[in-house]
Amino acid sequence: MNAPLHPLGGTVRHGDCVRLMRRMPSASVDFILTDPPYLCRYRDRAGRRVRNDDNARWLHPAFAEMHRLLKPDSLCVSFYGWHRVDAFMAAWRAAGFRPVGHLVFAKGYASSRRFLRHQHEQAYLLAKGDPALTETTISDVREWVYTGNRRHPTEKPVTVLQPIIEALCPPGGLVLDPFCGSGSTLVAATRCGRPFLGIELDFRHHRAASERVASARYR
Repeated sequence: MNAPLHPLGGTVRHGDCVRLMRRMPSASVDFILTDPPYLCRYRDRAGRRVRNDDNARWLHPAFAEMHRLLKPDSLCVSFYGWHRVDAFMAAWRAAGFRPVGHLVFAKGYASSRRFLRHQHEQAYLLAKGDPALTETTISDVREWVYTGNRRHPTEKPVTVLQPIIEALCPPGGLVLDPFCGSGSTLVAATRCGRPFLGIELDFRHHRAASERVASARYR
């Protein structure tokens, strides 16, 4: 299903998301689904890294802009690094968000092993204002699907993101992902019939996202 036309939708922008978001009009986005760096200095087995995963300078300004861009009484879903939940929560609250839910994605494999086997991903559901309850209520414990991380070292599965958008973003609403990586959120939004706007700092991932959404539109 092709996403409907929207004055800001259907674009994958390359650059620093804070700078680009500052150029956008306030209250212009209906829903945010994003997977920012976890602040863990991640390196995969092939040696790939994630830009700005080694510092938190972007954290407060990025979420401040996201809050400004969201329409009143709207929702944001943000993945986060569990070991830095204090930093993420401080940034969310400082921006004006309040937590209204928490999603846990159960993996069938361990991504790492220390004291425990790490077998889940996690995201907070954040509210700006007082959103109305949605017609569809999804479980906060959800199954994960391994992508193989071929396009991105921490690639999220489209099939996992799609039900979240369908349930929490209003029909025809603009979906923003300021850390869009290889474009999983954008492809999921397209499949849901929602227009999207993605921003990605890494040129290689921006190109991958652009190619993926172009292909998704013509299926």
